[in-house]
Amino acid sequence: MLLYTSPGCPDCAAVRRYLEEHHVAYEERDVTAPGVAEEAKSRYGVRVAPITVIGCEALWGTFAHQKPRLDELLTKP
Repeated sequence: MLLYTSPGCPDCAAVRRYLEEHHVAYEERDVTAPGVAEEAKSRYGVRVAPITVIGCEALWGTFAHQKPRLDELLTKP
């Protein structure tokens, strides 16, 4: 799992907390670091944080927007 975040982003913090509460390991990338926003844009079509990548699926937008799909993806058998 991959999580693109930015410093001070409340939705990024909410996704991070959600993943930690569900004991989901993830790699975090800061979109303010050189080249990371461009990487996100080229791979997923967006450069705003948070972007949550699970397998081949990328989710972006607010935590409230991502949460229903996160629930589905993380509770699949």
